[in-house]
Amino acid sequence: MSRAAIRYAKAVLSLAQDKKATEDVQKDMQSIIATVDKSAELKMVLNSPLIKSEVKLASLREIFKGTGDITKKLFETLIQNKRVDLLAEVAKQYTVLYDQLNNTRIAKVTTAIPLDKALSEKVLAKVKELTGSQATLENIVDESIIGGFILRVGDLQYNASIANKLTTLKRELSN
Repeated sequence: MSRAAIRYAKAVLSLAQDKKATEDVQKDMQSIIATVDKSAELKMVLNSPLIKSEVKLASLREIFKGTGDITKKLFETLIQNKRVDLLAEVAKQYTVLYDQLNNTRIAKVTTAIPLDKALSEKVLAKVKELTGSQATLENIVDESIIGGFILRVGDLQYNASIANKLTTLKRELSN
């Protein structure tokens, strides 16, 4: 993560707090992250030195026409400072700062099959019990763990997967 992206994200958060729009800007940032991640063409446009700044700005305004004024101002600032290639990084850093501000953490749960609503709520309750803070859940599906789950919250990891238990058992038997 670049220092510049962190600085821009802090500035956007500060402005959003002043205007009492942190939640709206958070939605915009999540939209930017998702869109840039999915679109190789958009990444290429943002990173290309051959495409004029006006074209980049017009493209961003068109793609993200539902965004608020603060986000549109961010586009303009990044274009003026020739740092528009940092847009996705700034958006990711903003979401991190937003979560810290609201004492929310991201819990990554790896399961063999997608989590249903009831199980998601149980996992979130357990995360709150363990960390004392709210969490947003990110479910990663990985069939190689066979069953069970792997929970990661920040530096904390709890591995209750069948694959892990089999590996442990194999290690014990070989000793």
